[in-house]
Amino acid sequence: MSSADEQDGQGSHHGVNASYYALRSEALVALCVEKGIFTEEELEATGAALDARSPKDGARVVARAWVDPEFKKRLIAVPEFAIQELGYSLHETVTRLAVMENTDMVHYVAVCTLCSCYPRSILGRPPDWYKGFAYRSRVVGNPRAVMREFGFEPDKSIEVRVMDSTADLRYLILPRRPANTEHMSEEELAELVTQESMIGVTGALEPKPATVAD
Repeated sequence: MSSADEQDGQGSHHGVNASYYALRSEALVALCVEKGIFTEEELEATGAALDARSPKDGARVVARAWVDPEFKKRLIAVPEFAIQELGYSLHETVTRLAVMENTDMVHYVAVCTLCSCYPRSILGRPPDWYKGFAYRSRVVGNPRAVMREFGFEPDKSIEVRVMDSTADLRYLILPRRPANTEHMSEEELAELVTQESMIGVTGALEPKPATVAD
């Protein structure tokens, strides 16, 4: 899907106004440091921790849920605590994480229509297209068309639900486990989990056919 949308019809905030938002952000940081809310060192440490995360971390969570039914129950019921079992935790400014499981009856897709709220604590930085106005506006009204652009289309019998993230609530989509993966290890399963599948615009990858020895 193209991420070339730099303007949203109300003017770009990436071009002429970019310096305004940068200065505003710097002023807010300076005020917080002055008020003792956090130190510059704490802010840098938090940023470094988030930057260290990537979709591979989310893939570990998904793969564990695929192989451990009890973990999956905990992940869906209390995700904030379940991810701690794998060494992850939510950023302190994010109050809730919701895990939505895709099934043969319903398929979930995540979006943030206002900005780019995203579970960075376990997925890292969001892709550019996720932040773009084209995705944010179109996926709500026509999610199947958007998914087709990613080469994925759920069966017509499957209900598609779009989940809108907020500053206080982020979504992790738990993709369906591909068929014919019973023989695969947890580490191998994690390789089938993509960033797109944890947003919901695609499913997990299909396993490569086993090579038959001569």
